[in-house]
Amino acid sequence: MKLFDVYPILDIELSKSKESYVFDVQGNMYLDFYGGHAVISIGHTHPYYVQALKEQIDKISYYSNSVYIYQKNKLAHLLGNISGYEDYSLFICNSGSESNENALKIASFHTGKSKVIAFKGSFHGRTSGSLSVTDNYKLISPFNVNTQHETIFIDYQDFDSLEEKLKNKDICAIITEGIQGVSGIIDPGLDFFYKVESFCKKYDTVLIVDEVQSGYGRTGSFFSHQLYSVKPDLITVAKGMGNGFPIGGVLIHPKFKPYYGMLGTTFGGNHLACTAGIAVLEIIQKENLIENAKKMGKILLQKLRIFPEIKKIRGRGLMLGLEFDFPIQDLKNILIYKEKVFVGTSNNPYVLRLLPPLNINENHIKLFLKKLKKALMYLKNGK
Repeated sequence: MKLFDVYPILDIELSKSKESYVFDVQGNMYLDFYGGHAVISIGHTHPYYVQALKEQIDKISYYSNSVYIYQKNKLAHLLGNISGYEDYSLFICNSGSESNENALKIASFHTGKSKVIAFKGSFHGRTSGSLSVTDNYKLISPFNVNTQHETIFIDYQDFDSLEEKLKNKDICAIITEGIQGVSGIIDPGLDFFYKVESFCKKYDTVLIVDEVQSGYGRTGSFFSHQLYSVKPDLITVAKGMGNGFPIGGVLIHPKFKPYYGMLGTTFGGNHLACTAGIAVLEIIQKENLIENAKKMGKILLQKLRIFPEIKKIRGRGLMLGLEFDFPIQDLKNILIYKEKVFVGTSNNPYVLRLLPPLNINENHIKLFLKKLKKALMYLKNGK
């Protein structure tokens, strides 16, 4: 048997990792400024994280949700305390796509409605429900077209159309990313969040904020939407939540009432996954990584502004998009293969994405800037 070939992979095989670096089988060291799509939050193989998982796997790694699991409750308590959402409930699952699926179901159960408003450029996942609110026709199969999902896509700043659709009072939920990641780091902004929250209250519509990529301290606040002082009804998380261990979740406003069988998952909330989630939050808190992301992000942003090749910088903290006036595919390849630094692309061919671990320091930034400068020189000289 061979693998089903759906990933355009780099010609690199990694064998180990440490802090902000990964190493290939030839022993080459790479500076990781992408974190495997914003997954690595606390750094690679953090000793506290590794020890916690080792100790747990020696005890019990899995049982289903048919028994009491202490770690689930501890994770929920910690997440509520650190995020500022102590009065919310937590449903634990396995991925960002699954988190969004469950958020949409909760909203639909609550309102009795099915139509959803999403935004152009959005990415919420690849499974049926989350794909229905993702603005990318390339991912949609005939099976997905023929489902019963009803989604209306609107431009972020088209508030007139947004309110006009809500006036029909048949909208179940509005779903938006805190900051669009795959689209090229697009922050909807203060005016957007203020108006959307106001519309949702006025028309009794559920507000879902997808913080799968932009949450867990990445932008310098626990959730990116918290900069704008809005309070969504449902918040979805994953990626940085487990630092590489598969885990996701939905933070749920107390107005939503659960009942047995409403949601479910075989693997979600197991002992090992929750242990990973607990360790991540404890490290974020103990090492003050949210403040570090904010501080390092400001330093990085300031230094990047010196580069004349960069025409626009978007994002906050350690979730940045660098827009050039040329397609960045060659630059990305030079950075990875010549300069040994991992970076990311987006659906915008001119935008380079930076999503490093939250515990980087000024030395990592200096090294990255040196490598970026050299890569741009290689590109300029055609080497």
